[in-house]
Amino acid sequence: MVRRIDVSGAGGVHLAAWEFADSPKIDPPRGDPSGTGAQSGESGTGTTSGEIERAPGVLLLHGLMGRASHWAPTARWLSERHRAVALDQRGHGQSDKPPEASYTREAYVEDAEAALEQLGLGPAVLIGHAMGALTAWQLAAKRPDLVRGLVICDMRASALGAASQREWENWFKAWPVPFATLADVRKWFGEDDPWVERPNPSRGEFYAEVMAESPDGWRPVFEPEQMLKSRETWVYDAHWEELTQVQCPALVVRGLDGELGRAESQEMVRVLPNGQYAEVADAGHLVHYDQPEAWRAAVEPFLDDALR
Repeated sequence: MVRRIDVSGAGGVHLAAWEFADSPKIDPPRGDPSGTGAQSGESGTGTTSGEIERAPGVLLLHGLMGRASHWAPTARWLSERHRAVALDQRGHGQSDKPPEASYTREAYVEDAEAALEQLGLGPAVLIGHAMGALTAWQLAAKRPDLVRGLVICDMRASALGAASQREWENWFKAWPVPFATLADVRKWFGEDDPWVERPNPSRGEFYAEVMAESPDGWRPVFEPEQMLKSRETWVYDAHWEELTQVQCPALVVRGLDGELGRAESQEMVRVLPNGQYAEVADAGHLVHYDQPEAWRAAVEPFLDDALR
């Protein structure tokens, strides 16, 4: 089962949220013939009298250039016990990409906030990769009532510097678009891209997922200019202060070959009021794509504690 749910984000931007599996059925406690999940007139966890108890909510936020479907395997195993929803963020996936829209940190955070409220997920665990992780911890700092736990996957809190933006501008220009076939997409991003140090099939698959067929070949579903605009904030600004304001349990996960270094990740854990640390071997920046089983093993114990 794959189900799309439309969400109205900041400034009225239309966003697509996705469930990739049915949410689990929550059995009422024994002695509750009404099926409301309540005992003797009391409401069950997260319910009011007369309501069915809901599975704990999880909102999954992809990284820059990503899309909700990158979370499909994670969402499916989460859905064994939780209601897991992945969001196509503005400018990405099947969400709107209006050129006049704002691609600021505030807009991304407000979108995620709107998704939690409109989907009835809160208080939820937020799981974010890269840009999605930054959105997640900023929202956790802003709205602690909506966030009960946080997973930060391979995202730095330090500013990257102006040189990083110039490198990305040149990288986008180097893409040989349009690609003739999806096989060409997989090969370029998995092997031929100058940024690839050694063949990485999972990276090729990741980028194949964000391509769409056009009359002249395969092109990205996003606009590179909007991606560059979106990343300006962590290029020029650090985001340590928001980490200090996150009160819920938070897990920082890094791939050993990813972009988040060990020293910075451990400093992030130290700064977080309730921070924990996990690392995944043989994984780069795309931790959940490179090593899906090890990714699950790294985050599942944390989720068991945060959502019980």
